[in-house]
Amino acid sequence: MKSLHLATEEDVDRLLPLVGSFHTEMGLATDRDQRAEGIAPLLAGSPHGAVWLIGPRRAPVGYIVLTFGWSVALGGLDAVVDEIFIRPAVRGRGMGHEALSEITKAMKQAGVRTLRLEVDRDNEKVRRFYDRAKFELRDSHVIMSLVL
Repeated sequence: MKSLHLATEEDVDRLLPLVGSFHTEMGLATDRDQRAEGIAPLLAGSPHGAVWLIGPRRAPVGYIVLTFGWSVALGGLDAVVDEIFIRPAVRGRGMGHEALSEITKAMKQAGVRTLRLEVDRDNEKVRRFYDRAKFELRDSHVIMSLVL
């Protein structure tokens, strides 16, 4: 996909408004400083994750964030689709699906054993999006969190 670009520190001014739009849409109460602090290490090359811009680098229509971890049960590196966002005005054109497909292929080639994500059970539209990308609901598992 020519329209999927690994984001760097030079992309922060293009990325932060997209992240802000996504957080607003999801009802996340974050401010610009929090969002900048959250993505800065990823843009600087942290081994904990990466951000890709979707669409033209100069005027992206979205982004995808992966974070990395390790799974003993799965025998190695795993990744979490932490955030994926496409501007509402251009949704439904396949760009999100194409980006997710390309990321999946690239991660498999890089040795990532599994991709995980969190989705609201009641959001049928988003669940169908992930169903088309071959993600499976694991009814026997729930995600639990402890914010520190």
